[in-house]
Amino acid sequence: MAGIEHRTVDADEAGMRLDRWFKLHFPGLGFGALQKLLRSGQIRIDGGRVKSDTRIEPGQSIRIPPMDVDAKRAAGPIAGRDLKHAPDAELLRRMVLHEDAKVIVLNKPAGIAVQGGSGVNRHIDQMLDAWVSPKGEKPRLVHRLDRDTAGVLVIARTRGAAQKLTAAFRERDTKKTYWSLVKGVPRKREDKISTWLVKEQTPDGDRMRIAKHGEDGADHAISYYRILEQAGQDFAWLEMEPYTGRTHQLRVHAAHIGHPILGDPKYFDADLNWTFPGGVQNKLHLLARHIDIPHPDGGRLSVTAPLPPHMQQSWNLFGFDLDNAGED
Repeated sequence: MAGIEHRTVDADEAGMRLDRWFKLHFPGLGFGALQKLLRSGQIRIDGGRVKSDTRIEPGQSIRIPPMDVDAKRAAGPIAGRDLKHAPDAELLRRMVLHEDAKVIVLNKPAGIAVQGGSGVNRHIDQMLDAWVSPKGEKPRLVHRLDRDTAGVLVIARTRGAAQKLTAAFRERDTKKTYWSLVKGVPRKREDKISTWLVKEQTPDGDRMRIAKHGEDGADHAISYYRILEQAGQDFAWLEMEPYTGRTHQLRVHAAHIGHPILGDPKYFDADLNWTFPGGVQNKLHLLARHIDIPHPDGGRLSVTAPLPPHMQQSWNLFGFDLDNAGED
C-alpha cells in the first residue's frame, strides 16, 4: 500500500466528475470505499473537501490517500509523449485490461498503430517483443484496430491460444461493440447498414469506398447501430456493432448514412463553413468499447475499455451519461 500521493488533473479531464476520475484511474476502488474516503476528508482537491459529483478542472491537485488497490491497473490515460518515449514493457503494462496464462487484452491508445507500415515508427506488434516468454514465445496479434481507434485489443500468449482466438474471429463467434460520436443524428434510432466495400489506393494510403454488388474486389459489409444519446440535432453518441470485419467498416458506414464520425481524417467530409465545436478535439471519436470472445480454455472472456481522454472530454462537454449505455 503506497503513501499519500498528489496527482494533477490533465487538460483532457476538464469537467469530469470526481467519481468518474477515480473509476478511470483506480478501477479497483469500489464506490463505497470512495465515499468513505470523501466523507472523512482523506481525498481533497487543492486542499479542500469535495464530493463525488465535484467537477474537476485542469491543473487542480487531487490528494490520494493510501489505498489497497492494484497500482498496476491505476496508471490512468497514456499521454501522447508516453507513446513516443516510454519503454515498450512499461507502456504495454499500462495498457493491460486483462491478463491470464493464455490471453492478454490491451486498452490500445488512439494514435498508435497495431502493425508496421509506411511512416510508422512504433507499433504494438513490435512492442510485444518486450514480452517474449522464457521459452522464446512472443505474444501474437489475433485481430486489428485502426491506428486512430482506441480500445480493446486481444493478444494471444501462446500459439495454441492464437489459433483458437483467430478461429473465433473468423467464424464470427465474437461480439464487438464500439462507441462513436457522429455529426448529426440518424433518422432511425437503430438500424442495419449493408453495403459492398472495395479498397482503393490513394496518395493518403488505403481508402475504402462503397461499391456495387459484383464489382471486382468488393466485399459485403454489415454493421448495426443504435443511438444512445444526442446533443440536440448536432451530434449523436452511437453504439455500433460490425457483423463483418472489413477495413474501416464502421467509419465508411457512418459516412455512408450521412453521419460521419468526428475527427475521421479519411471519411469526415463536412461543409466548408462547418467548424469543430469548442472543447472537442479533432481526433477520431471511435472506441472499441467491449469484446466478448470464447476463451481458449473454455467459457467466455468479456472485457470493456474506458473512454480515451479526447472522447471523455467530449462526453463531459455534451453532458452524456455513461449510465445511458445500458451496459451489464
